[in-house]
Amino acid sequence: MSGKRALAAVALVVVAVTLFVVGRSMAAEPLRLTTTGTRYAVTVLIEDPAPGRVAAEVEVTSGDADTVTLSAVMADMGHSTPEVTAREREPGRFLAEGELFAMSGVWELSIRLDGPAGEEQLAIKALIPG
Repeated sequence: MSGKRALAAVALVVVAVTLFVVGRSMAAEPLRLTTTGTRYAVTVLIEDPAPGRVAAEVEVTSGDADTVTLSAVMADMGHSTPEVTAREREPGRFLAEGELFAMSGVWELSIRLDGPAGEEQLAIKALIPG
C-alpha cells in the first residue's frame, strides 16, 4: 500500500505544479508601451492589461507635460473609449484610471499631452489579452 500512497503523492504534486504553471501562463503580463513624438516621449505601464477598468501609469520621459489624457480605439470592430484624464502623481508621472478597453484584441492607445511646448497626440498599438 505504501507504493500506491507514494504514487498518489507524486500525482498530486504533478497536478499542483501543472495548475500553477498553467495559471501563471494565463495571467496577463504587465504591458509596457513606449512612443516618441516631436514634443514628448512617454512610457505607459499597465500592470494588469484586461478588458474593463484598468490603471495606466504614464511617465513623460521627454518634454514637460501639464496634462495627459488617454483613450483607445479598436477600428476593426468600431469600438472607441472616451478620454480618461490622468492625474499627476509627481512631476512627469501621471495615473489614469478607467475603462480603456472594452474587449480583448488589438487597440490603438492614444496619449494626448499638453504643456509649455504645446499639445501633441501620440498613438501606439496595444494587445489586450482576454
